[in-house]
Amino acid sequence: MIDAIVLGGGIVGASAALILAQKGQRVALVERDFCGSHSSGVNYGGVRRQGRPLHQLPLSQRAHQLWADLPGLIGIEGEYVRSGHLKLARSLGDFAALQAYAEQTRGFDLGLQLLDRSELRRRFPWVGDVAVGASLCPDDGHANPRLVAPAFARAAQRHGAAVYEQAEVIGIEHDSRLFQVHCANGLHLQAPWLLNCAGAWAGKVAAQLGEPVPIISAHPAMLVTEPLPGVMTVSTGVEGGGIYARQVARGNCILGGGRGFALGPQQARPGQAAVLEILRNAGELYPFLQGAQAIRTWSGTEGYLPDHEPVIGPSSTQPGLLHGFGFAGAGFQLGPAVGEALAEIVCDGTSRQPIEAFSIRRFQA
Repeated sequence: MIDAIVLGGGIVGASAALILAQKGQRVALVERDFCGSHSSGVNYGGVRRQGRPLHQLPLSQRAHQLWADLPGLIGIEGEYVRSGHLKLARSLGDFAALQAYAEQTRGFDLGLQLLDRSELRRRFPWVGDVAVGASLCPDDGHANPRLVAPAFARAAQRHGAAVYEQAEVIGIEHDSRLFQVHCANGLHLQAPWLLNCAGAWAGKVAAQLGEPVPIISAHPAMLVTEPLPGVMTVSTGVEGGGIYARQVARGNCILGGGRGFALGPQQARPGQAAVLEILRNAGELYPFLQGAQAIRTWSGTEGYLPDHEPVIGPSSTQPGLLHGFGFAGAGFQLGPAVGEALAEIVCDGTSRQPIEAFSIRRFQA
């Protein structure tokens, strides 16, 4: 007998399994492929609070605290650095939006610094002339998702969670007392709690259990350059979106922006047009990248809901069912705090962080 089954071995599901195990719960983590192999492991790696909607900031701040001791949490550093996150404005209107956001978030202790054109040039001379200003969040940063995401699952396993990889779920039932989960490899699990953290595929689980949501899949376009001299000292984004970039210790620059396309239910590709658009934007915003060679491109599959907000918290139809999905490409930083919130509901009946805004009820007529 186990206490909870977690579906999905990304950073949210693995965090929930880890914290449940730390709290003494008997937990099974079930992943169709390999833990961290989908969006949690192939994303940009941004660990930022800046730019999030106000109602996400309590969770994001809690996640910031958890990320502060990443080795203590998962056993590795994961190339996590608090480099700072620089959000660039390409117009005066965009800079006004950054100013407004800084004012709105004053009570959240983000420490935002607004930089006009001259201050931006003085502190970050590698930024292109197309930027008229920026907002800097000094304690935000980035990490290597390929290391961090699977490390959460390994940490859960070390704390006693049973981790089942290559275990595709083919059936879920509830017998009025327990959830019954059947996998294609013959695995059969039962527990009173079921955590739906299945990423872009979580909508299928929700629908099967009586509460469909209008989730769609999208595919980020990502690339990494050859190693270059160290120039970019902070992780960067742009007000209004379009491109984001960071440079790692080895000198490679990781860039993303735009959309790729699906090759099948579980595979995606960035596409030539998206890669060329990233490179064009990069040449304007970061002139030192002009002529740099892209050595690898990739994509993944992310879940998006119409309001670009996640679903977090209890089911509205099935006691014992919890959801944590639909992070619209921005779940990497939030993941540990979302996992903790779900674990708290199992163990204590409620989450310490406010999650009402993310209820699945908002999609019901």
